[in-house]
This record gives sequence, C-alpha cells and structure tokens, in this order.
Amino acid sequence: MFRRKLTALDYHNPDGFDCKDETQFRNCIVWLEDQKIRHYKIEDRGNLRNIPSSDWPKAYQKYLQDVNCPFGVQERQEAVDWLLGLAVRYEYGDNVEKYKNCQPLAASGNSDKTADPLVNLDSNSPDFKAGVMALANILKIQRHDDYLVMLKVRLHCIHVYFSFQGVPVALDKHILGFDTGDATLNEAAQILRLLHIEELRELQTKINEAIVAVQAIIADPKTDHRLGKVGR
Repeated sequence: MFRRKLTALDYHNPDGFDCKDETQFRNCIVWLEDQKIRHYKIEDRGNLRNIPSSDWPKAYQKYLQDVNCPFGVQERQEAVDWLLGLAVRYEYGDNVEKYKNCQPLAASGNSDKTADPLVNLDSNSPDFKAGVMALANILKIQRHDDYLVMLKVRLHCIHVYFSFQGVPVALDKHILGFDTGDATLNEAAQILRLLHIEELRELQTKINEAIVAVQAIIADPKTDHRLGKVGR
C-alpha cells in the first residue's frame, strides 16, 4: 500500500517494504526524518535513530506528536502513510523547479483503456459464473439473475470495505452517533461516514499540496552572509 509513495521518494526498497516488520518499520521512519521531513535538528535525532533501543517507541510517539500527526503509535499503517504524504509534500517543495516542468502524460488514443474492463468478460462462461457465485457466498450478498450485475455489486462492496488504501475497516470500532433502529441501515451509515471522512482527507491533502506549491513560488529568500541573516 506504500509502494507508490516510497517510489516517489526514491526509497531503496519500495516493493519489499513490510510495515509489520519492526526493523524495517523503524528504519523507514528514521530514513524519512533524516532524508525528507527533517523536522528535528540533526543533533536532536539521537533517540529516534537509536533503533535497537527499548525506548524507541517513546521517541516515535513524541515524534508523531511533534510533527502533528493525527495518528498514534497503535495506528501504524495510518501513521506511516501520513508521514509518507508529508514527505512527498516536502519533496515537492524542495524541488519545485524540477517538478513544475514535468509534462503530463499524453492521453492515449486507445479507447479500450478508458472503457469499462468488465465489458470484455464472458458473463456466460461457467467459470465466470462459478467465480461470481463463490464471491457472493463469501460476502454473503443476495444473488441476482444477471451475473455481471452481481459482480459489479460485489466489486462495489469490496471497494467500500477496503476504501482506506487496502486496510480493512472494523465497523464495530466506529461509533455512529445515532441509531436508525435497523442494524443494516446502521452499518450502511457507518460505511458512508467513513467514505466521507476519507474524501475529506484527500481534500485536505490536495489543499496542503497547493499551499506548499504556492509557498515554493512566492518564497525566494536571498542570503546576505555579511549580515549573518536570511532576507531580501
């Protein structure tokens, strides 16, 4: 789930990074702070760099607080993803001249790439029908006479349940705040609320990126070594 951001940051092993591996996880955090985020002064990074220390979790918790991360140490995947997003924004801010000249990818003339990939499936194939029925049984969703419609419904359900970049969402851990009187409606309302929160997060990320881009354009400090300060 982190491969694209790690690749954008030139991390040495974006495909093999395992957030659940404690050593890889700690090394990645230290690398992000040393190379990309640089929130601490070099002399203040000692506790975070002391990866084998039993006190490292405390240093990491303090680091999350210092960078104003909305996630805690128990939300490892969410915190790592947030830090990666922060690093990407800083990376752009540091190299605005490099990235502002990048040309957008040319639109492909092949209409097949923009077409619905499901239209190329043989919905009458026995294997297709068997696969859709097996998926319906796993998700415990009502069957439909049109197997292609069934597949679209299942894909939508999978998108909802795995909307947070591949992280399964435990609905019972999220308080709805009201009761519709129907358990199914309550669950649907929880899903809609979580999707709305995810959309707000994406909007906030785009706003932050816009702010960084504007700051990079308007900020052009001139250094006068004779005065010993930075200014115009």
